[in-house]
Amino acid sequence: MSRKRIVVTGAGGYIGRHVVKQLLDLNHHVIAIDINTKNVDARAEIMNYDIFNPSGNIFEELGKPDICLHLAWKDGFVHNSDAHIEFLPLHYKFINNLVDGGLRQIAVLGSMHEVGYHEGAIDENTPSRPRSLYGIAKNALRESLEVVNQSKNFKMQWLRAFYIYGDDLGNNSIFTKLLMSEKEGKEEFPFTSGLNKYDFINVDELALEISMSILQDEVLGTINCCIGKPVALKDKVEEFIQNNELKIKLKYGAYPDREYDSPVIYGNNAKIKTIINNAINNDIYGIKSKLESLSRKFGFSLS
Repeated sequence: MSRKRIVVTGAGGYIGRHVVKQLLDLNHHVIAIDINTKNVDARAEIMNYDIFNPSGNIFEELGKPDICLHLAWKDGFVHNSDAHIEFLPLHYKFINNLVDGGLRQIAVLGSMHEVGYHEGAIDENTPSRPRSLYGIAKNALRESLEVVNQSKNFKMQWLRAFYIYGDDLGNNSIFTKLLMSEKEGKEEFPFTSGLNKYDFINVDELALEISMSILQDEVLGTINCCIGKPVALKDKVEEFIQNNELKIKLKYGAYPDREYDSPVIYGNNAKIKTIINNAINNDIYGIKSKLESLSRKFGFSLS
């Protein structure tokens, strides 16, 4: 495969750092953009660039990239921050500027929160009824780009993420809070029933799925970057406590289960299965054994 020039916005963020490293390991040229690039892999071309206040044609200013992976998003862990709605038109304008300038492939990070309350598997045709400002903004951006793409005809991928863990001091998940509580010497961690089931994926595995998705342009549209299997929150958290040899105990029932949380929600992984299996069969990236290990873990059938 030819070496691609890939712009990654939000490159210094929780997911961005891992994706940048993965793309660099695959020998692609990465232009890493963020307001904080302190922890970005030094092999990348690092740019201090305000994507929401460009001086002209963004596509040309960024060196006419082959792909843009748009991960940047303010207050991603604060689901009812006003910033989601305030910045929505700026995300739309940024992507349109790139496309009008000549970009032919754009991939944007989505979220299961676009869908809102849903029981069972999510695919690209699942109706969206988001219940947070974060979900509303993500869903609106996706739908807007789908409409624009009818006339501008660029290659669009909406990479929908689910429940992410790993590198747990770098995010704001329950796993982060557990580590912080343990560090503070707390003996108990207030918890819900933990019966809700989610689609958990390690951030490094997510980075690999994202990378495999954008480095091909045959599978487009909404792509669920996930494992495709629901796991009870309590089981995942108890596993985390055991694997990290934490002493803290869960205090079940300290918080009520939130009525807007889905009892079971996970991704239909048909598209990412196709992408991974194609990469394995063609061994395009020289990482066949790594992809086969991922495939076995996720229960993908090799063909």
